[in-house]
Amino acid sequence: MMEHYMNPNFKNYLLKLTKSSACEEIEVIQSLWSGYGKISRYQLTDSAFHTLVIKCISLNESNEHPRGWATNYAHHRKVKSYEVETHWYENWNQLCGENCRVPKFIGSFSEGNNQWIILEDLNAKFPLRKQQLNFSELKVCLKWLANFHITFLNQKPTGLWEIGTYWHLKTRPDEFEKIEHQELKSKAALIDELLNECQYQTIVHGDAKLANFCLSENGKQIAAVDFQYVGGGCGMKDVAYFLGSCLSSADCELYEKDLLNFYFLELKEAFEAAAFPFDFKALELEWRKLYPVACTDFTRFLMGWMPSHQKINNYSLNLMNTVLASL
Repeated sequence: MMEHYMNPNFKNYLLKLTKSSACEEIEVIQSLWSGYGKISRYQLTDSAFHTLVIKCISLNESNEHPRGWATNYAHHRKVKSYEVETHWYENWNQLCGENCRVPKFIGSFSEGNNQWIILEDLNAKFPLRKQQLNFSELKVCLKWLANFHITFLNQKPTGLWEIGTYWHLKTRPDEFEKIEHQELKSKAALIDELLNECQYQTIVHGDAKLANFCLSENGKQIAAVDFQYVGGGCGMKDVAYFLGSCLSSADCELYEKDLLNFYFLELKEAFEAAAFPFDFKALELEWRKLYPVACTDFTRFLMGWMPSHQKINNYSLNLMNTVLASL
């Protein structure tokens, strides 16, 4: 973990950047996965910013993975994820409009193996972090995803992950080896290829789970955080992962049609506003077909990573069996 005292060079940078006379860490919001640092709230004195959120990353080798996956491979994936996130905030973040709100990027600083990303504190406008969403809040998240996917439609993910998401096949050889379902294992590369080779690519958030969305008090506005696994891909990867992160098996089955219809309505609205020179129908047709494929791709990761996971349920297994039978 990083030292408890504040690095003096970083402190000088922060004070100068924010034109503050003093700064203080007032709250640790969360520790980073596997012991790679922390996200903290800082209070500033005599500055235009009252508070800021600072992601403080220590890239020294960590052996703290909660599920015992602390391999060298996992370490390098983590290091790259923080490089990607810094690049995202420095070069891409400002392209997000009000319909796919993100924290404003204030600055970044690095020294040796330590780096800091300084961000707007979303808490004043988006104070709610929910464990569960009602139907209208679910739709607010899907609207965010639709607008995000159209914002970056057909853009090459320069400086980001070539293939976004943390679970895609190429970055998960350890977990792939552990899959016991032979048909899934033998068709995993094909599933991966269908997603990677689809005609309409965008940039995906890559970790669009409930915990990475912050809601306004009335639940009608939303912002997303955590861009470690942002990169190229089919928008369905985010949608499949998001719905699986906040709905039970029964609810997925019950509401899949309604929620996908809503997502595609929002996607169409954003698409038309952006005035692309091709027909939306072709995009919708391709992505709708790839929704069960994206669900199955995530199931493949879980089958190797944690076969007892609650997200391996009737809904995801039924989708998987349908996809496998069609390949």
